[in-house]
Amino acid sequence: MLKVEIEKYIKKLNSPLKKEDELKEILKRRLTKKELKILLAWADNQDLTPLLEKLNIDSNRYDSIRENIIKKLNQEKLKQEITI
Repeated sequence: MLKVEIEKYIKKLNSPLKKEDELKEILKRRLTKKELKILLAWADNQDLTPLLEKLNIDSNRYDSIRENIIKKLNQEKLKQEITI
């Protein structure tokens, strides 16, 4: 579930998250396509290897994208958008 995955990475969450479909719409606007695909793969507990190969991402680039996702999820402006 996307909500559960997002909650793992947000350091301090003061309000509950919006519904899954609303979260996806907000994240489509706020994350890059690659970041969103990786976050959704995390949420679905998918094996990342095929996705990373398809997106032509090596382990160093994946680490960078992972850090960016977590940083973005912890930005106050985004937190305000994704919470009720």
